[in-house]
Amino acid sequence: MDEAHDEGEDRAWLDRGRVLFARPWRHVFGAPNTAALRPANELEVAFAGRSNVGKSSLINALTGRNGLARTSNTPGRTRELNFFSADAGLTIVDMPGYGYARAPKSEVAAWTNLAFDYMRGRAKLRRVYVLVDARHGLKDNDVEALKLIDQAAVSYQVVLTKTDKLKPTEIAKMIDETAAAIAKHAAAHPVILATSSDKGFGIDVLRAEIAELL
Repeated sequence: MDEAHDEGEDRAWLDRGRVLFARPWRHVFGAPNTAALRPANELEVAFAGRSNVGKSSLINALTGRNGLARTSNTPGRTRELNFFSADAGLTIVDMPGYGYARAPKSEVAAWTNLAFDYMRGRAKLRRVYVLVDARHGLKDNDVEALKLIDQAAVSYQVVLTKTDKLKPTEIAKMIDETAAAIAKHAAAHPVILATSSDKGFGIDVLRAEIAELL
């Protein structure tokens, strides 16, 4: 009886996420600098990560719209904060990738500073999802990013991407290693989420996690 009750709760939890992301999401605006930011009318969740980690692909998978967020095989293509909404009380923010990008170092630094200036000053930002390529795990610039998010005092959660490239045992190992690595970060959510935008793995769970923040 308890198991049936738990299964029912799980289905309801997942369904709330499905309903939220079944809405018609659209691009609202892009902010190339802090002066271009608009006041937040809804709660916000943001996606951060190294260049080419798959932020735009994950946003497209969440919303079920392949062309919503622009994707590219060229690292560093996203050069501004992009805001998406479905008028459901939530705005999704695609942040510029940190780390490698095919651009002058001054431009890369400007994009990175924009992302973290945004996090420090956004009162309605509920959570930052830090995307990490499951094939490589946390890199030095990921660790530096986590420290900056800690300083910004924003809740964040690590999301592993591209898990379809790994075996189940390798995914489990990477989850354990990542959880151990972030254990001392005060603002880090302890649960590591595993996803694949290509295969749809873990997308329903991430949708539900986001819906629960509302």
